[in-house]
Amino acid sequence: MNAILSPTADPRESLRDIVLDLPGRFSIARWAPIPLRLIVGIGFMEHGFAKLSKGPENFAAILHAVGVPAPHLMAWLTILTELFGGLAVLLGAFVSLVSLPMAALLFVAIFTVHLPYGFSSIKLMSVTAGRAQFGPPGYECDLLYLACLAALVLGGSGPLAIDSLLRKWRTNGLSFLEQSH
Repeated sequence: MNAILSPTADPRESLRDIVLDLPGRFSIARWAPIPLRLIVGIGFMEHGFAKLSKGPENFAAILHAVGVPAPHLMAWLTILTELFGGLAVLLGAFVSLVSLPMAALLFVAIFTVHLPYGFSSIKLMSVTAGRAQFGPPGYECDLLYLACLAALVLGGSGPLAIDSLLRKWRTNGLSFLEQSH
């Protein structure tokens, strides 16, 4: 019988064992990358769609104002990176590869826009007519995105990911080739 379910087991130790060994006990840890992929993928795509819908030329004007070289080119590269990088992360496809330009965008955003406003992404300025008015966001969200990307690169994109399908295909393909010789 399992020691945790034993009637003679100390309830405090049993509870501690359950809490500390939960991922190992139920194999849920392998699913942890899914919410990371969802929030990073959808978040990046949403930012790309917002820039596209407001007009890339408007985003290029903002880039020009903050001193980014070749603002029109960089506007399009940013939009495409956000859209296709976000989709790749969402699908778990080539996550290690697409994370590099995505991380570069985040670092540029931190150092060209968000750094002067401090860490916090929520700056409550006032409440008027029952509505909150917020100031410019700090770099907190950029760091959260960077941490999510790092976790996905270091820990893998998890189940239901194209990367894991490709890895299985490569492994099975190599073993098939080895058997044929």
